[in-house]
Amino acid sequence: MNAEKPQSLAVKRWWYIMPIVFITYSLAYLDRANFSFASAAGINEDLGITKGVSSLIGALFFLGYFFFQIPGAIYAERRSVKKLVFWCLILWGMCATLTGMVSNIPMLAAIRFTLGVVEAAVMPAMLIYISNWFTQSERSRANTFLILGNPVTVLWMSVVSGYLIEAYGWREMFIIEGFPAVIWAVAWWFLVQDKPAQAKWLSDAEKAALQAQLQKEQAGLKAVRNYREAFKSRNVILLCAQYFCWSIGVYGFVLWLPSILRNGSQMGMVEAGWLSAVPYLAATVAMILVSWASDKLQTRKLFVWPLLLLGALAFFGSYWVGAGNFWLSYALLVIAGAAMYAPYGPFFAIIPEMLPRNVSGGAMALINSMGALGSFLGSWVVGYLNGETGSPAASYIFMAGALLMSVVLMLAVRPARNQTSALPECAKHA
Repeated sequence: MNAEKPQSLAVKRWWYIMPIVFITYSLAYLDRANFSFASAAGINEDLGITKGVSSLIGALFFLGYFFFQIPGAIYAERRSVKKLVFWCLILWGMCATLTGMVSNIPMLAAIRFTLGVVEAAVMPAMLIYISNWFTQSERSRANTFLILGNPVTVLWMSVVSGYLIEAYGWREMFIIEGFPAVIWAVAWWFLVQDKPAQAKWLSDAEKAALQAQLQKEQAGLKAVRNYREAFKSRNVILLCAQYFCWSIGVYGFVLWLPSILRNGSQMGMVEAGWLSAVPYLAATVAMILVSWASDKLQTRKLFVWPLLLLGALAFFGSYWVGAGNFWLSYALLVIAGAAMYAPYGPFFAIIPEMLPRNVSGGAMALINSMGALGSFLGSWVVGYLNGETGSPAASYIFMAGALLMSVVLMLAVRPARNQTSALPECAKHA
């Protein structure tokens, strides 16, 4: 096989697939994260929600998200990513818009839970989609362009949502921000093919070269008969626990940052929106650099645990600085946000390099579902601690402790040693 063929494919695939992947996950993240701005802008007062109930409602999304990860991944792996994501786009856009029309707490709770259910399949489905189109030496960067939809969306959403709330109110913000997902569903249907063999924009030679490289990588992996065997493996169990702890810090941060900023300094929603955007700008840059380095060196763990350790130390630093020095505390929060996001690309490249294609999608869904439980716990507990104590200090310690535990668990993961035959020659010696 011509060794240069997969590289000649790379530019064409990146330019066609990555914008689609990025936009899709961006819209998913928009409709789950804008609740934090409604919480800071008066939804609790308008609906008579107490601080404890507010943190629970904010976290209910992740409970729905937890239950439907694995069924969605199985459907995507065995049937079609295209069909699954199409219907998810329509349903989550409708749920997001309906959030702006709620009149009571049970209705809001039901919509938040349902939104989690219909978005649950998107992340594992998109990871499976990427594994069908990109080789091992590209996967960390490809995963990063997917997950960049998270910080980049929160970056611009923080500004736009602040302005929408200032101009219209939290209800109108939800209604307006729910429409793009439904509109994008139409574009998704016409643009996406599940497998390279279905792509009209690739030549037969390009399809054959890509398929040969992907099959070569699979040949270097130890066979795993079924999901049960994969789910019982030591590395999968450790990564489930690790991602659970990591997600506590990430979503405690994401869902409550605007409220933390407004409590620390008297400011309007527009100012809070601009300040909330900065950590995600830093995260975007960090994610790109880390994923590039991980693919270049063909190592994953080294680009995960040190950054999570940095995030934990930054949260501890914000605690020690205290509310008396707002700008230093805020700078440390920017570092924490960037450090927590940076390792996503290398992290989600680990499982497809450890497990064969027949079970890797399900394993990624299991890990992501445990992350959803961590997100539920993090967003609930952080919101509760902030409300009960009137200060983010306790929540900083909670998030820092969770990140430290994720570091310990990541260090215990043993990299796969049976795939070297599938690696490019230069990567074997990295």
